[in-house]
Amino acid sequence: MPRKGPAPKRQILPDPRFNSKVLARFINKVMLRGKKSTAEHITYGALDIVAEKTGRDPMEIFSQALSNAMP
Repeated sequence: MPRKGPAPKRQILPDPRFNSKVLARFINKVMLRGKKSTAEHITYGALDIVAEKTGRDPMEIFSQALSNAMP
């Protein structure tokens, strides 16, 4: 353990488009090699396609997909 003590926990800021912390965590999981803008582009593009095809709120569908994937 370093002499300075434990590193402080960083607060996850909500994503700028939907203002959701859950979606921000999902974008961070999609991100590879620090390319956050690419991960945002992929995630928001997928949510746009889903909203276009279903005509429903993309965050509602995203939360339903997350609950379906939970154990």
